[in-house]
Amino acid sequence: MFNRMIIVISMILMMTAAINLGARLPLTDEGKSPFVEVVRNVRESVVHIQVEAEIETRIPRGRFPFDEDLYKFFFGPMPETRQSVSIGSGFIFQQRGQEVYILTNNHVIDKGNNRTITVTLADKAKYQAEIVGLDPMTDVAIIKINVPLAEKVVSLPFGDSDNLDIGDWAIAIGNPFGQLGLDRTVTVGVISATSRASLDFGERSPLYQDYIQTDAAINPGNSGGPLINIRGEVIGINAAITSTTGGNIGIGFAIPINLAEKVITDFLEFGRVVRAYLGILPQEITPELQQSLGLQRIGGVLVARVEDNTPATRAGLRNGDVIITLDGKEVHNVARFRILVANAEVGKRIPLTVIRNEQERTLFVELSEIPNENLAQDVREPEETPWLGLEVSSLQSEIAERLQIRAAYGVVVASIESNSPAGRSELRTGDVVQEINHQKVSSVAEFEALINEAKKLYEEEGKSIILLYVLNREQINTYLTINLAE
Repeated sequence: MFNRMIIVISMILMMTAAINLGARLPLTDEGKSPFVEVVRNVRESVVHIQVEAEIETRIPRGRFPFDEDLYKFFFGPMPETRQSVSIGSGFIFQQRGQEVYILTNNHVIDKGNNRTITVTLADKAKYQAEIVGLDPMTDVAIIKINVPLAEKVVSLPFGDSDNLDIGDWAIAIGNPFGQLGLDRTVTVGVISATSRASLDFGERSPLYQDYIQTDAAINPGNSGGPLINIRGEVIGINAAITSTTGGNIGIGFAIPINLAEKVITDFLEFGRVVRAYLGILPQEITPELQQSLGLQRIGGVLVARVEDNTPATRAGLRNGDVIITLDGKEVHNVARFRILVANAEVGKRIPLTVIRNEQERTLFVELSEIPNENLAQDVREPEETPWLGLEVSSLQSEIAERLQIRAAYGVVVASIESNSPAGRSELRTGDVVQEINHQKVSSVAEFEALINEAKKLYEEEGKSIILLYVLNREQINTYLTINLAE
């Protein structure tokens, strides 16, 4: 009897607590959840994006346990291109007269050649979009459509992604599993973490990473949609998930809107992204390095190498310095440091606090724009030397940064076609070609010129062997050959 009374009393107390808690929950005048009002104000800003493009067909090296010729024997010739249709999300952030500007992910838009981008608004009206700017370095893209005269659309306001706390509400809106027609699905969660970096999403992983992590459900097709705070402001662009199933498991990532704003401003003002650079190889501080360098805490970045003739050289930075602040902003790690440098004002003289020989000192640096970052030097056009089956990139390119290539000169191997002269050699992606036939390679242009010379010698004199001097991923120099006659 006594136990039964205890159970009854406990149930009454729990019910009372639940009633009191419900009374304290913030509700609208209509007695609704505050999420209802937020979603009602912002949902029509979210758009559906469909991209139709031509995708080049190739068998990646090592994908199958047989070569391309054997594949053709069993399955017939492979088409050179195929049509691809992909679905994503985006949201309206600005309207200028008839021009409506939409924010999304670079990986949603940059799908192939001869793209057709169709945007569907909340009222089901469809428009052909044009690209304003693509930035693979942050995975941000801007597109625009033209609506009829006097038509007004709902634009989303931006919040402050630097002012987030773990546990803040987060609302994600997007088009998951586009083939199912689940447009403008709303999910709710919290901010699980901030400043997530060094995440590997494959070869298209952005260089500049400062992700917001959330448990608001994000699924394939949500990419490009907004992550919104409880005030109805955009705090991020939903970009990626980590999953063991291909669907949501409560770990999603969004690009902070403050990081995207720099990209938006530059594209709308200059037609390209203007980023600064310092000219060092930064390295993370480990507990062992902290102890050996006599640092008070783990933080900042270690200068592993100062490049010649760069802003770092002119500022007096040295190998072994530890950078702890840049223009008054604290440097926590390499990922944050890269973003602080890239977003700094080009040409402005700013202070740099370093620890050298266990003593703090302040240097001043005038940052320059990253040389040729937005030019077509990053990866040469493959049709220029398709007979070799090799694509290369400069040491200042995105892929070189992503692969953490460290070489004084040369060009990095970006991709190799299977069943090609390069594919049959011992050359590997990530190798740095530093010489061709004993002639130094310092740029993509020099590489192309020397390869064209080798091609001419092969065609006119039958010299089929190209000798390469290569720095491999293990930082070992070796000579390799490509046989054009095989």
